[in-house]
Amino acid sequence: ACQLVLHFPPLSPTSPSGAMANFVAPEIKKFGPWDYVVFAGLFLVSASIGVFFAIKERKKKSSKDFLVGGRQMTCGPIAFSLTSSFMSAVTVLGTPSEVYRYGASFILFFLSYTLVIFFTAELFVPVFYRSGITSTYEYLELRFNKVVRFAATLIYILQTVRRRCQSLRDGST
Repeated sequence: ACQLVLHFPPLSPTSPSGAMANFVAPEIKKFGPWDYVVFAGLFLVSASIGVFFAIKERKKKSSKDFLVGGRQMTCGPIAFSLTSSFMSAVTVLGTPSEVYRYGASFILFFLSYTLVIFFTAELFVPVFYRSGITSTYEYLELRFNKVVRFAATLIYILQTVRRRCQSLRDGST
């Protein structure tokens, strides 16, 4: 179990505030049995979904069937999949601190994000679906050529590496 230990120097009787050294450190919270039960339950549910579909779909051999589920999935699982891929742990953990830090002005980010999602869903997704493609890069190749697809892929990879490096650097300072 991971434990955080805080050491506070005692206040001297002659401190500027005149306070005596009656400081009591806060109790350190630890994972309890119910925390482990919830964690294990989430892990088991997630693993069992993966095992179930691995057994059920083991006859499918092509990567196209694997990537798009044979185009048999309903809207719900696709929505959950997209949401979980766009919302990283940093987003889930960082958003409350951003709201605390910047207050109600953070709602502008949420509103613009929501508008972009609806715009994308109504404009791009139908085009991709009708074309039978699986990625934006595949669309670029169909619309232009392989050079444009490669350039867009390279730009995305470089931008992602830069963001990850920045996240690591910002987290260490």
